Amino acid sequence: MHLAIIMDGNGRWAKTRGLGRIKGHKEGAKRVEEIVRYASKIGVHTLTLYAFSTENWQRPSPEVTALFQLIKLYLRRKVRELKIENVKINFIGRRDRLPKPVLKEMINSENETDKCTGLHLNVAVDYGGRDEILRVMNDLIQESSSLSGHPREIDEASFKSYSDLKNQCDPDLIIRTGGDKRLSNFMLWHAAYSELDFVDTLWPDFNEKELASALDRASGKERRYGGIGDS
Repeated sequence: MHLAIIMDGNGRWAKTRGLGRIKGHKEGAKRVEEIVRYASKIGVHTLTLYAFSTENWQRPSPEVTALFQLIKLYLRRKVRELKIENVKINFIGRRDRLPKPVLKEMINSENETDKCTGLHLNVAVDYGGRDEILRVMNDLIQESSSLSGHPREIDEASFKSYSDLKNQCDPDLIIRTGGDKRLSNFMLWHAAYSELDFVDTLWPDFNEKELASALDRASGKERRYGGIGDS
């Protein structure tokens, strides 16, 4: 199973407690660790987490800086644990705008866990669904021009081969915490037949029990992919 999560609600969680937004993000990071371990334990094959979107650059610069610092420190401290727990980490999204120290830790964590065969953990950093589609199309156009000088027909297979999820299956289930019922530019291409589950729980309060309930709700759905199905 490929499970994807839009981790929303860190700022609101902090605000309701009279805390700064950064405290909410730090608490949210603890939930990441918990959910990664639980997903691995119950046999989820792939877990994709929406950590920082292309639109998040619009947030106040101190918050953006703190978010990247949190990502960098988390990777530096946890990569050994991920390797021991056989978790393979992979980052999706743009890399050209990321702070160099953060990018260095990302690449190091990918290299350190490259041979792991357990849970495949995708972390979306500077990721946007529209941006991914544009990047893929530009890559395909460039490849086509360099090979023949003429554009070629683009099909789903060729698009997928250049996408951020190349060699991976599309999400079976996308969960969004925090109460909002939208994808917010996440997995726009890959979510075509994903089950969607929107929960009111803010991300720092999301736990194993909440995830188990979401998986139970999804397990009863018949995915027909446009066909008639058995019922």
